[in-house]
Amino acid sequence: MRCTAYKSCSTVYSMSTSPAPEAPQGHPQRWLILGVICLAQLTVLLDNTVLNVAIPSLTRELGVATSDIQWMINAYSLVQSGLLLTAGSAADRYGRKKMLIAGLALFGIGSLVAGLADSTGQLIAARAGMGVGGALLLTTTLAVAMQIFSPEETPKAIGIWSAVNALGFAVGPLLGGFMLNHFWWGAIFLINLPVAALGLIAVIALVPESKSPSGDRPDVLGAVLSTIGMTALVYAIISGPGHGWTSGRVLLTAAVAVAVLGAFAYWESRIPYPMLDLHFFRDRRFTGAVAGAVLITFGMGGALFLLTQHLQFVLGYGALEAGLRTAPLALSVVALNFSGLSAKWTAKLGAPVSIALGMTLMSGGLVSIATLAADGYGGTLLGLLLIGAGCALANPAMAYAIMSAIPPAKAGVGAGINGTLAEFGNGLGVAVLGAVLNSRFAALIPVAASSLPAALASAGSAEERGRITEAFSSGLEISQLVGAVAVLLGGLLAAALLRRAERADSAVAASA
Repeated sequence: MRCTAYKSCSTVYSMSTSPAPEAPQGHPQRWLILGVICLAQLTVLLDNTVLNVAIPSLTRELGVATSDIQWMINAYSLVQSGLLLTAGSAADRYGRKKMLIAGLALFGIGSLVAGLADSTGQLIAARAGMGVGGALLLTTTLAVAMQIFSPEETPKAIGIWSAVNALGFAVGPLLGGFMLNHFWWGAIFLINLPVAALGLIAVIALVPESKSPSGDRPDVLGAVLSTIGMTALVYAIISGPGHGWTSGRVLLTAAVAVAVLGAFAYWESRIPYPMLDLHFFRDRRFTGAVAGAVLITFGMGGALFLLTQHLQFVLGYGALEAGLRTAPLALSVVALNFSGLSAKWTAKLGAPVSIALGMTLMSGGLVSIATLAADGYGGTLLGLLLIGAGCALANPAMAYAIMSAIPPAKAGVGAGINGTLAEFGNGLGVAVLGAVLNSRFAALIPVAASSLPAALASAGSAEERGRITEAFSSGLEISQLVGAVAVLLGGLLAAALLRRAERADSAVAASA
């Protein structure tokens, strides 16, 4: 079978209604299919943030302890991040449509159990189940998008896919706040049910099946090692700020992560059918995009996490108001990607320049927040718009670079790598930049409590509260500047490696 429409004959397609076409423009229903998979993805992304605004309601109605709240949030992210590579590999082997259906079903069932839970144990277990479904959805949506579009349209499709990520970030807290103002806390999970049901019907009817035809044996040990190693690594990063980086729990978990991931790398280099082919890292395009993806999420994840605290505790906004004031970042990403402007600029400038320019804009936005946030919302708004514009340019270009460096038959694994990098960079950014802020805060207010809310609660006068907020703002400034440097370096490194890869490709083509 000639697969001229889909980049490579290594991928086999079938549809429930008609055979996949072979026209060079891609699948005839590709934009409708993209809408379906983006809807599924949006549901997963909303659940990454929507629970945060429900914490007061859960504490009041279920009598939830702080440790239980942490597990409700972390159970979802730990399971999801730990399974991303395994989920992507399963999608490549057994069929991306099948895994997309399974992910929607698991996510819907988990949402139903979470919405009806009457104990913390049930809610934590349901969130873990939703994490399994989320891992399947995040990997298969990007893999399917890579398969159904022609090479010319793929950058625009990935731009829309990236815009949905930003939309989920913005809409999550707003949707959660609205639902909690009108319904009980379980409604934030039950709202997923009609979306999951609609997604299942649309996927079954529209999405073509695709998988690797090579028939490699499943890499069971690799899947087990990667899942354990990534879960341990993410848990160590999440636990570090709360338990202390030198605590026995964090050090032991980090040691387990290093040992298991080392064993995973050794195993993958020895077997003929690896889940993750380590030869990918010899491709400068792949390594450049990987380096950029880690550093961009490092700077962004940590900086925005701290900015949210600044808006609430220093500027005095409520949770919903803070969400509204961070929304311009996501909305600018959505506008630039859905309009196709970012894809046009990337095609005109090339991926290396687009990534360098995008991450320079993002770095400038972080500097604006660092230096002007203390004066009010104006400087923060400018910074958010700059970050959004840069994100709209850089993120799709890096995702495309990662996916295009991997054979189409391994698209699921490529999506798993992309998602894993985002989880890792984001968690590391929150941990490291949070540590930078806390160290500065503690140096300026030696007698303060362990957190800004606790320090403000213990303040005995308005003057003391002022000193505390000024110390927090000083720590925020330094941490945002560290994030800005990380983003800028990531952009320059990624651009340089991608430029070298392009020159190498041109040299090979000229000699052929």
